[in-house]
Amino acid sequence: MLKSNKRVLALATLASFALSSAAFAQDSGDTASGKRFSVVGGATLLQPTKHSANDGIEVDGGPAPTASVSYNFTDNISAELWGALDTFDHRVKGNAGKIGTVESQPIALSGQYHFGQADNTFRPFVGLGYHQSNISGEDLNPGGDHVSLSTPKGAIGTVGVDMNITPTWFARADARYLRSRADINQAGASTGQELKLDPWTVGVGIGARF
Repeated sequence: MLKSNKRVLALATLASFALSSAAFAQDSGDTASGKRFSVVGGATLLQPTKHSANDGIEVDGGPAPTASVSYNFTDNISAELWGALDTFDHRVKGNAGKIGTVESQPIALSGQYHFGQADNTFRPFVGLGYHQSNISGEDLNPGGDHVSLSTPKGAIGTVGVDMNITPTWFARADARYLRSRADINQAGASTGQELKLDPWTVGVGIGARF
C-alpha cells in the first residue's frame, strides 16, 4: 500500500512539474489576460463507486461545500488547490442493513490545462494531481471494538468547463475521480482489509480571476 501511494504521488508530482515547465517555456510565462489567481466556491456531490469490491458493503455519498485556489502560469496552464470546506457524510450499509457512518474531507493539488483563449465564453479544462482525504467520525461497529479507517490517498483526475460572465467572474461545472482506498483497523490493530471508495464528484460554483 505504501509503495503504491508513493508511486501515485511521484506520477502526480511529475505531471505537475511537466505542466509547470511547459508554462515557463512559453514566452515569459505572462498571462495575456493579466489574471494570475483564480478562486472558486461552490457545492459538490461525492459518490463512492467501488461498492462491489467491498464484499457486500456499500458506502453512500453526499454533498458538501468546496473551494479552490489556482495560480495561473499562463492563460492555459495552472496549478489548483481544491478541497472540501466541510465533511462529506457517508452511511455504510451491509447485506443486513445499516452498519454505521463515517465522514471524509478531501484536499487535492493538481496541474490543469484550460483550452481556448481567456476571453472565450466556454473554456473546458482537464487536470491531474494527488489527493488525500481526512477521515473522521467513524461509527462503524456500535457496541463493539472501535473500527477506524486510515487516510485514503491517491491520484485525482478532473474534467470541467468554465463559462465566462465578465472578464473577472465565471461559472464552473466540474467532475473529479479520486482513487481512494482506506485500511480498516479494529481495536487499534490492522484487519488486513481495505475499504475501496474511489468516488466521483460533481460540482458547480462561482469563481473570480484577479
